Amino acid sequence: MEGGLEEMFRLYAGYVALALEIVAVILIAYGAVEGVIGLLRPGPAKPAGRFAKRKRVWVGLGVWLLLGLEFELGADIIRSAISPTWEMLGQLAAIAVIRTFLNYFLEKDVEKYSEESGGVAGEAAVGEAG
Repeated sequence: MEGGLEEMFRLYAGYVALALEIVAVILIAYGAVEGVIGLLRPGPAKPAGRFAKRKRVWVGLGVWLLLGLEFELGADIIRSAISPTWEMLGQLAAIAVIRTFLNYFLEKDVEKYSEESGGVAGEAAVGEAG
């Protein structure tokens, strides 16, 4: 009976991790599409305005990437609970560390550039969408 419960836990945990990865892909894809649309919209004719638009798009995409990375990290944590071998656990740990560093430095860059532009990252993403 206990082996069956453990197998059922692994199965459901795997489904939850997969669902989190699907959400991450959707969020990142949405941010990428929003970024492309933001770049293709006609903008100001002056050169400084073009760079400001690119920066807003970059900050908006960065926000979506951060959100996607958070979901991916959640999936990694769940997968670590169901990893059957030390080798798989080590691989998951390495992936989690890399994603955490990416997340940390991307968040610092997004905060820096959103402060320079006079708004917060969330406002930049919403401003591009509207």
